[in-house]
Amino acid sequence: MRRWRTWLAIFLAVLLGVMGMESIQAATLSPSENLVVEGIPPIPLSLVEQVNRYTEFRGARLSSWHPTRREMLISTRFANVAQIHQVKFPLGARKQLTFFADAPSGASYQPTTGDYFVFSKDVGGSEFDQNYRYDLATGEVTLLTDGKAKNSGGVWSTAGDRIIYTSTRRTGRDNDFYIIDPKNPASDRLLTQLEGGGWYPLDWSPDDRQLLGIEFISANESYLWLFNTETGEKSLLTPKGKEPVSYQGAVFSEDGRGMFVVSDRESEFQHLDYFDFASQTYTNLTGEINWDVEELDLSRDGKLLAFVTNEDGIGVLHVLDTTSRREIPLPKLPLGQIFGINWRPNSKELGFTLVSATSTADVYSLDLATNKLERWTESETGGLNTANFSQPELVRWKSFDGRTISGFLYRPPARFTGKRPVIIDIHGGPESQFRPSFLGRYNFYLNELGVALLFPNVRGSSGYGKTFLKLDNGYLREDSVKDIGALLDWIATQPALDADRILVTGASYGGYMSLAVATKYSDRIRAAINIVGISNFVSFLERTEGYRRDLRRVEYGDERDPKMREFLLKISPLNNAEMIKKPLFVVHGKNDPRVPLNEAEQIVATVRKNNTPVWYLMAKDEGHGFAKKGNADFQFYATVMFVKEFLLGESVSR
Repeated sequence: MRRWRTWLAIFLAVLLGVMGMESIQAATLSPSENLVVEGIPPIPLSLVEQVNRYTEFRGARLSSWHPTRREMLISTRFANVAQIHQVKFPLGARKQLTFFADAPSGASYQPTTGDYFVFSKDVGGSEFDQNYRYDLATGEVTLLTDGKAKNSGGVWSTAGDRIIYTSTRRTGRDNDFYIIDPKNPASDRLLTQLEGGGWYPLDWSPDDRQLLGIEFISANESYLWLFNTETGEKSLLTPKGKEPVSYQGAVFSEDGRGMFVVSDRESEFQHLDYFDFASQTYTNLTGEINWDVEELDLSRDGKLLAFVTNEDGIGVLHVLDTTSRREIPLPKLPLGQIFGINWRPNSKELGFTLVSATSTADVYSLDLATNKLERWTESETGGLNTANFSQPELVRWKSFDGRTISGFLYRPPARFTGKRPVIIDIHGGPESQFRPSFLGRYNFYLNELGVALLFPNVRGSSGYGKTFLKLDNGYLREDSVKDIGALLDWIATQPALDADRILVTGASYGGYMSLAVATKYSDRIRAAINIVGISNFVSFLERTEGYRRDLRRVEYGDERDPKMREFLLKISPLNNAEMIKKPLFVVHGKNDPRVPLNEAEQIVATVRKNNTPVWYLMAKDEGHGFAKKGNADFQFYATVMFVKEFLLGESVSR
């Protein structure tokens, strides 16, 4: 009897233990099989429920107008990734056309009949895009490229019978030009061999005999070329001068006698010129605008030129009458970002995507004949009222050398009193710029946790002139890190911000910046998050994909030069990892072609030797950032836990 009771007690203990484990498991979120999770505590379902509404924001982007009907293709997400949808009238139903595991991009109708469209897609975030044809009558999808190399979407001929695109299939490094009739995949052929990964086609001439192409050397240097579309023969259109010029885009005029071109020629900022081929002269069309012109699109009849300027981070739409060369008055648009401008083939209606701090990205059209603005999509916001979301505040501070640096501060609602903790989020690029936009998931930090968000534009950011853009190149790299040191000083002077509770984060180059701040200012932050970031400049430059390696060497320095190699190794966070004393969260995608996975693995292994808490999240089906909603959601849940535990001291993991 005693032995039976003993066995019963053991059985009940085991049963209760199993039931307890099942209860614990049922109360936490299990990561998918594609996620590698190390050091991250189980995520309570209660936290998932609390956060969930902030993960349900959607957005929509304009892809292409139909050539003969007033309808369009857009990109938006209803499941795990964004897909191509058809919308037949403003606020009409979004009819999903593609259903892939990875998001397709760049959908473009055939420009005369619109009976098919061409799009691009990679696998698992590899960025080795392939081009496909989608036949609207049958839904059949046909591969147009080699299935292996990295290919660009390309540009349509004026007649709509051919596309010129780039491919690395010949060497794996060089962006050669190929030409194809998408209706006949067998017509695909090499148009011209090129050297380097910075080549892209821009625009066909009206008679389809020539192509404008661009050669990027760096953010500060590029060149425009003319190509014969039959032979591939090329000629330099913008010769080298005493000072490098950055050309950002160009289109042929309707008569083919010139081009509209965006560059920083003889200017600090990117401006719009008309270039006459016969006289080889430029006419400045935006001389009174001391901000960057960043997008342009010419109407099919050549009479209207739309462009967008970046004015202190705000996108401003302009339309120019190409005959009078005067701007056309436009209705006032909400403050935010405007991108993807695209003329409807009738040359009267302009489509674009607009996003603001209180409105997720949606598609609009503007009829220039009537000045009527219409909304084509109304994306969901998780049931949250976004009208009261925090508006960005432009802030400025002095850096170590007296230079003024700026950024955008989002403050939490007034119900959060006292000094507020701060998350500093540093953009990537480095030739990029944080610009006020819809923060999506990040609004949870503001609205529910009372954390202030600060997005700095350190030296090397675009949007502030070409001199500012070059201030972090080569041996000046750490000056941008010092800008964050000066920002920490500025935060300490702000009565509403808590200098004792600061977390720094960033993605890509911003990931390097967060690691660098964690090495140099570890005593002034609570924690750091590195997302797809560089930990060692030398190993990064040696392993990033061949087609982009030389482009990055211009920015960071050439690791093959002994002196530069020594400098890059000296400043790399990996070689200063003993200084990282505060908790670190590292996020990366296995298929990242830009910043290879090794950059994450080596910093994780090294910092762990310090006995510093390290959380690590890796997705096997992602590349340079998480694109799939399930992965991005898990990353965000884990990040919220990290913020609560190490910034706010409110552990939810125990």
